[in-house]
Amino acid sequence: MTIPVSTVPAGTTTESSHSAVSWGAIIAGAVAAAAVTLLLTLLGSGLGMTMVSPWSNEGVSLTTFAVSTAIWLVIVQWVSSGLGGYITGRLRTKWTGVHTDEVFFRDTAHGVLSWALATLIVAGALGSAVSSTIGAGVQATATVTAGAATAGAAAASSDKASAATSYFVDSLLRPANPATAPAASGAGTTGDDTAAQVSRILVNSAAAGEMSADDRAYLDQLIAARTGLSEADAKARVDAVLKSIEDAKVKAQEAADTARKASATLALLGALSLLIGGFVAGVGAALGGRQRDEIDGVYVAR
Repeated sequence: MTIPVSTVPAGTTTESSHSAVSWGAIIAGAVAAAAVTLLLTLLGSGLGMTMVSPWSNEGVSLTTFAVSTAIWLVIVQWVSSGLGGYITGRLRTKWTGVHTDEVFFRDTAHGVLSWALATLIVAGALGSAVSSTIGAGVQATATVTAGAATAGAAAASSDKASAATSYFVDSLLRPANPATAPAASGAGTTGDDTAAQVSRILVNSAAAGEMSADDRAYLDQLIAARTGLSEADAKARVDAVLKSIEDAKVKAQEAADTARKASATLALLGALSLLIGGFVAGVGAALGGRQRDEIDGVYVAR
């Protein structure tokens, strides 16, 4: 009887023809993680709506709402990543004849792959919301970088800014004594032309960043003649209105800067949360794989 002799040299191993990646388990874990993410996101949105109120002195403050939202998003990321990784580890193909260190590495890698796939799924489902957030941050950054002149010119073209400009014009043209003002004050060809001149001066000054000396002198004279104020009182009124305009521009810039910082903070917090979510998914997969092997009785204690 002939005994077969192995032709493989001593001390060598044969490579398995099967892939070490269990794509079925990875996809299953990713789908579960994505579903949990969407579910918890909707739950958080519903709870958030109950925290705010259109009435003053009711509901939580904007800061509290923003902090609560950020914390909830972090919790959602970690819970969904951990669950998806655990499911991946429990469903992956059993590996035999593999060192325990290699098993741990494969389980961790499977968890990270499941997290990455789930992230892509959620990003695709919520792509419009992410794009809107990034776009808001970019727009706010551009507004702040442009400075007061560009902000003033851009603001002058909007409906809200046009209403504000009309208010400032009315403030300048108010008569010194409303009781003795003509019945047609503010109306008619003369009044409309004066208001238009004042409006153009203000808009041009906002675009240029400052009012020229000639425009300022003419504006003082125009207000004094139109309202019946003395030259000193007219100049004081113009100073007060110009200060109000400058304060409004500063508030607009502060609001834009706040939006920029909020967008940057949200982006950084989201990136950190995703990184930790990947780690949590790897740990969950390693835990799930270890429990699977223990149940099958093949886990070798380290």
